[in-house]
Amino acid sequence: MSLPTEMKAVICYGPEDYRYGQVPTPVARPGELIVKNHGCGICASDLKAKHGAPMFWGGKDPYVKAPVVPGHEFFGEVVELGIGAGEQFGVQIGDQVISEQIIPCGQCRYCRDGHYWMCEVHNIHGFQKGVAEGGMAEYMRYPRNARVHKIPKQLPFTDKVLIEPMACAIHTVERAEVGFRDVVVLAGAGPLGLCMAQAIRLKTPKVFIVLDMNDRRLEVAKKLGADVALNPGKVNVEDEIRALTGGYGCDTYIEATGNPEAVKQGLQILRKLGRFVEFSVFGRETTVDWSIIGDRKELDLRGSHLGPYCYEVAIELFRRKLITSDGIVTAQFALEDCEKAFSVAEESNSIKTVFRMV
Repeated sequence: MSLPTEMKAVICYGPEDYRYGQVPTPVARPGELIVKNHGCGICASDLKAKHGAPMFWGGKDPYVKAPVVPGHEFFGEVVELGIGAGEQFGVQIGDQVISEQIIPCGQCRYCRDGHYWMCEVHNIHGFQKGVAEGGMAEYMRYPRNARVHKIPKQLPFTDKVLIEPMACAIHTVERAEVGFRDVVVLAGAGPLGLCMAQAIRLKTPKVFIVLDMNDRRLEVAKKLGADVALNPGKVNVEDEIRALTGGYGCDTYIEATGNPEAVKQGLQILRKLGRFVEFSVFGRETTVDWSIIGDRKELDLRGSHLGPYCYEVAIELFRRKLITSDGIVTAQFALEDCEKAFSVAEESNSIKTVFRMV
């Protein structure tokens, strides 16, 4: 297949400067794949990067290396194999594939001991020019150290484009170690939260509660497995949760809002010896009285980052129809409509906005 020399793409030039344009089509080097992108989601972290969040643009050496094609929630079809790439990745032309969002260096202590998702170099697709270009383009290159997974072609488009966030959600729920007797509170019913809701449901806790300020999202959460859906803007959630738990508070709290207030809320509604799992990317700092963590409650705090060892789990759960994208993917756009797509992604009634290239 002869590829064009240039391709359509969304290009990040800097904060508040994301534009549609043309960039050179990548070429496969030895051990690399060229993939024709079929879809790419807009993540909350993409929106925070677009608006100049310090974690992406702060300091003398910003994490984002612009100009770069953004996007780390992608999938597509193999159209070109570099020398040895077919054998290395176990794929052939025409296979549908996804690469994990991180490109591990393979050399640091974390990569060597199997914790590749905490790679010290930490190149993530969509953030580093030339090294880790993203999926908001017609084509992209999967480098030789990418972690590639095949996707069954029969899966619906919306399931395929949700594999990356679903893998992240599954990892978060695994970090939470949800048990049969647990009262679990999930703060945030955005795209990731609604993916987590399905993974939590599969763990069958005693009571599963979802919190969100958006009633539409709470309705979707109920359909996807929540026992109780509460809007903190309308009810006192701490009182409600204590009433459901004999006054103690929940066993596990998962934070998936990106709002600093949700961190404070979680520390308050957790019982003593409870578990707090933090997933979100924050646009600003949060301040809390840390004495509640140690002196008052002896809490177990855990972070969750990316979706290590969870992509194949997500793909298999989609294949078995134990999880779904129904109700989550709410808008689809062409790359040419990137300005509108980013605008819709931030609307209160939007859940998941994606680019569709096929």
